[in-house]
Amino acid sequence: MQSVPLTLHRVGFYAGTFDPVTIGHLDIMERASRLVDKLVVGVARNPSKNPLMSLEDRLACVQEVLPILHARTETKFVVIPFDSLLVDAVRKHGATLIFRGLRVMSDFDYEIQMSGVNKRLDDGIESVFLMASERTQFISSSLVREIARYGGDISEFVTPETQVRLLACLQRQKQQSATEKV
Repeated sequence: MQSVPLTLHRVGFYAGTFDPVTIGHLDIMERASRLVDKLVVGVARNPSKNPLMSLEDRLACVQEVLPILHARTETKFVVIPFDSLLVDAVRKHGATLIFRGLRVMSDFDYEIQMSGVNKRLDDGIESVFLMASERTQFISSSLVREIARYGGDISEFVTPETQVRLLACLQRQKQQSATEKV
């Protein structure tokens, strides 16, 4: 009797505010996608972070890069907005792995705490930590926004499409501020 190979359908979840999505995020997405059959990218509404970019813009920025990542990895990608506990979103989409990127020790301190809480909320979900690559470990969304806000060149940190969307958001914000002053 021949045995049939058992194939597991592994689903991972990578969540963030992605305000904006950076090449550091894309690096983690690509590396995480090599470990699963399907990667759900959850874009958090997260109003407490007061995002500069609208949820629609952030979703679009992530959507725009997925064909490139899919071509490199053949992993199925799904992008979803979410406004719930992370473990609830993970469960809802059938994932069992939460991927988190780590840049510096302070990231680790925060993420290990979150991992413990998530494990308490659902012990069937595992956190997988991926260290940022050397070329991206210094990049953060907040630094990219700050550089862009002061007119600096962010082209090394984001995709061209994301750069256009971020600069348009900053322009709208400037116009709105000018209107409010009048």
